[in-house]
Amino acid sequence: MDTPAHPDDDLRPLLAQLRAAHRRQPPGYRQRMDDLARLGEAVRRHRDDLVKAVSADFGRRSRHETLAADIMTTLDEVAYLRRKLRGWMRPERRGVNWAFLPARAEIRRQPLGVVGIVAPWNYPIQLALIPLADAIAAGNHAMVKPSEHTPRTAELLARLISEVFPPERVSVVLGDAAVGAAFTRLPFDHLVFTGSTTVGRAVMAAAAPNLVPLTLELGGKSPALIAPDYPVEHAAERIAAGKCFNGGQTCVAPDYVLVPRAQRDEFVRAYLASLRRRYPTLAGNPDYTAVVNHRQADRLRAWLDDARERGVSVVQHRPDNETPPPGVEVIPPTVLLDPPDDARVMQEEIFGPLLPVKSYDSHDEAIAYIQGRDRPLAFYPFDRDRARLRHTLDAIVAGGVCVNDTLIHFGQHELPVGGVGPSGMGQYHGEAGFLAFSKPMPVLYQSRLNGMFVFDPPYRKLADFVVKFLTR
Repeated sequence: MDTPAHPDDDLRPLLAQLRAAHRRQPPGYRQRMDDLARLGEAVRRHRDDLVKAVSADFGRRSRHETLAADIMTTLDEVAYLRRKLRGWMRPERRGVNWAFLPARAEIRRQPLGVVGIVAPWNYPIQLALIPLADAIAAGNHAMVKPSEHTPRTAELLARLISEVFPPERVSVVLGDAAVGAAFTRLPFDHLVFTGSTTVGRAVMAAAAPNLVPLTLELGGKSPALIAPDYPVEHAAERIAAGKCFNGGQTCVAPDYVLVPRAQRDEFVRAYLASLRRRYPTLAGNPDYTAVVNHRQADRLRAWLDDARERGVSVVQHRPDNETPPPGVEVIPPTVLLDPPDDARVMQEEIFGPLLPVKSYDSHDEAIAYIQGRDRPLAFYPFDRDRARLRHTLDAIVAGGVCVNDTLIHFGQHELPVGGVGPSGMGQYHGEAGFLAFSKPMPVLYQSRLNGMFVFDPPYRKLADFVVKFLTR
């Protein structure tokens, strides 16, 4: 069944219901393992319907991209959590200061309680279900708010989740932006938000009165930096793969490229050649994902108009000047050559298949350019000189780095996902998610044989002697 939309006043009672259920019976190891297994089974069971729902919401979404980036990543995360959970839940022994021996100490991981999850539209399955799986693994209950911009997927997720969890353990809240805003004002024990930096600031302000800890997975302008002697053809191939996957609507997509000035035109030729191989047609090509809605497409067109008005050279991959089918927003992959820094494509995250290519004269100049902008969610250096690469990695602060490729670091279970500064805060995925959604509780076990009586008043000479000895 579908979970109904909750008006503003209904959200707090719903949260109270989940919190009360958690206090009565926090999920133990067996419950968590069973929950994760049934969540994975539900995703497999609804796989084809999920693929169709996402494509309908986008107008056209590559089936293979949905299977790879939404379904496979979710199932892999669930399987990884189940393999590792027992070890993560074991208390971690810690040392004890010698003066307190023979006491012993450990760290136990406690569930936080109820985790709120606000999922975006660009990867509406994995960005709802992976944080949910991490929260479940850590022993929490959860409330999930899918994006209103992918309504078919949101409704199917609500039905899928209701098949796995009773509503007092995991609930889905459907509704528009006003419902989403009310959701972020709730006093969760932790709140996860994935979306733009602008909305992320509003979410942080909404959570502040309740002192809700946050994981903010935001975005920004993630640069690719091609070193002077790196093979341009390989860099162009991998940047095209990362830029055009999901129609460029990926928070860690390469947003712009820095290339040596003498190699700029060679890079553009190689990039366009890669696009021709990947997408010989665009209009009816099921492998090329459309822009999700008219608003996003109009924004991208306006940014292209702004660049052209500034005299920027714009090169598009438009096979035979095709016309896309009605109702499908197909924006051709586009290269913008050396746009000025005040152009709109250089001011905000692009989130589409537009690629500014900026020339540089020295590697240090390129590093300084990146350092002078907001810290990105991802950074893509293409370099085979180890010494120079070490220098680059030391100089650039980013949420994550993928060397000589794009995007694929996001799918590594052993690597946390998260931003820094305007690109986000906090991390999740794998163990990082388990740690983010649980609390380390330090526990000291006092022994029956201990010397703490020395410090009980009235103090005597033995106390003076011990204090003098310990502070010598």
